[in-house]
Amino acid sequence: MWHWLAVAAILFAVATAFQRPADGSKYGQTPSISARLHRAWGSRSYQTAGNHGLPTPTQSQAQVTLTPAVRQQLPSKIEWNNHGAYILNDNHPQLNADINSAPYAVNHVDDHGRAWRGDAWLNKTTRQYRNRQSTGNGANDWKPAGFLQASHLKGRPTHAYDRGHLLGYALVGGLHGFDVSESNPKNIATQTAWANEARSSQSTGQNYYEGLVRKALDQGKQVRYRVTDIYDGDCLVPAGAHIEALSKDGSVSFNVFVPNVQANIKINYANGAVKQR
Repeated sequence: MWHWLAVAAILFAVATAFQRPADGSKYGQTPSISARLHRAWGSRSYQTAGNHGLPTPTQSQAQVTLTPAVRQQLPSKIEWNNHGAYILNDNHPQLNADINSAPYAVNHVDDHGRAWRGDAWLNKTTRQYRNRQSTGNGANDWKPAGFLQASHLKGRPTHAYDRGHLLGYALVGGLHGFDVSESNPKNIATQTAWANEARSSQSTGQNYYEGLVRKALDQGKQVRYRVTDIYDGDCLVPAGAHIEALSKDGSVSFNVFVPNVQANIKINYANGAVKQR
């Protein structure tokens, strides 16, 4: 008798566990859209895995990048957005989107040979929906200047650097002839994991702003897009990324600076050396 009661109790407990929503929502409720999106994003590859809710750098941590030499390369009006980045020129980009041409993407290096600018005219045909491995553009051993990786860090992210792109794979990967590999020295620079991966409205890394452009392209819009890495003098590691976008219909428009920082590390921008905070 006691044996069958124990079995029944175990079966009841298992059935209850399967009914409980995995995203922590209240018992019996359907998981929210945000929770489903969280799980979908969480299934992405190493570079962006677990990027939801990355700790946002404070303003004091971000301000170390705004040296006099860096400020000279940015618009005069610079405002902290309270979520990790700076709004420039009242968020008005200095771009012309009144273009009637085929889509394009070009890279430029600076006088030191560093990845400096990516400039593009995008539409839905330039989008890439396949992963890097399936298109032959997966990870490799090449490293940009200053890529002195630090791993197993305390807090999140647990690594310091990603191979940071100027023009993102998902935005230009469908454009024939453009090198979207992770070993293109004209398009890749050393970027912190936070600056590259953070994608929420509360933690606005480069991926957040790229997401606005991806959505616009998916809706059939045409977008002028430009990313400029800003360096302090001869430093190997950029101080941050100046990102601008303007759609032809004007519905997408922003002008921001994403500082190349991370809450749990300090960076020597001259050579890329990292110290745990």
